[in-house]
Amino acid sequence: MAKIEIYILVLGSICFDFLIGDPNYLLHPVQIVGFWINKFSKTYLRYLKGRNSHLLGGLFLLISTLSLSYFVGKYLELKFFHSGGNLFWGIIILIGISSCLASKSLISSVLEISHLIEDESLDKNSNQNIIDKVQRLVSRDVSSFSKENLMRSATESLTENSVDGIFGPLFWIFIGAFCLNHSIYLPGPLSLGFSYKALSTLDSMVGYKYEPFKYIGLFSAKLEDIVTYIPCRVVVLTLPFVSTKISNYFNIIQKTFSDGRKYESPNSGFSQAIFAYIVNIKLGGENKYQEKIILKPLINYKGNKCNRDSIMHICNLIIRLELLWFVVFSFIFLI
Repeated sequence: MAKIEIYILVLGSICFDFLIGDPNYLLHPVQIVGFWINKFSKTYLRYLKGRNSHLLGGLFLLISTLSLSYFVGKYLELKFFHSGGNLFWGIIILIGISSCLASKSLISSVLEISHLIEDESLDKNSNQNIIDKVQRLVSRDVSSFSKENLMRSATESLTENSVDGIFGPLFWIFIGAFCLNHSIYLPGPLSLGFSYKALSTLDSMVGYKYEPFKYIGLFSAKLEDIVTYIPCRVVVLTLPFVSTKISNYFNIIQKTFSDGRKYESPNSGFSQAIFAYIVNIKLGGENKYQEKIILKPLINYKGNKCNRDSIMHICNLIIRLELLWFVVFSFIFLI
């Protein structure tokens, strides 16, 4: 496959995601994967009990979901190559890679929430609408949250999902482009993009530490942590370059790693911390999970409260960083 064709597919997919996002009239691959995960996990949990059974079922769920996602992506890549770069297959791959990214959908949804929260004219019904929108972004229970905590929850979701939904898949899409340029039989941007997205969907649906998903989602959660580890650190190390805090680079990185290590998750604390220190906001605190109150470590405890301006600042940083990553990828890929 010609290098320029691979490059155009990656470039086109990023532009498609920026401009159009996930059109409602197209069936999203996550919907298919999510349907399979939901049906299998519910059926399995209903009929089979016990730690070992759940671990075995979770391993099968992980392998089957990743295999399906990878081989569908690889099949489409090979169809495009063997067709001599047919436009139809090219468009399918471009839209497929774009579906692995969530720049427009994530940014627009969080910006909408921030505008609604700071709208003083909202009534009680509108407030419930905000709660519902935030709840779709996070796993914690936000039904009794104040507007301040709803804003914090939306901000934390934005910082975490910027890695899981944008930079994580983008990293592996770039890796796939380099591999495909070497050989068409190696993993490509679509096959790796589909695989990462499927793994992320597994983690979000069954990767919890409480019952009934404690064991059936264990392998998925651990593998998602592993494949997101490097992209997350690359985000931490590169985000200051698109901010005004570049002169304070080493101090910010030091504080980010210091606060990021406080979280049990090997990635979420770091992704939250780098944005918190650059935007100067305070994250962490009280959260509710299944009727239990959990106090998460504070990040940048001297920072300001989250507000609409800080969310807009984070969104701008995400867009700038994505552009920086693509420029660096272009330079390395095309030389």
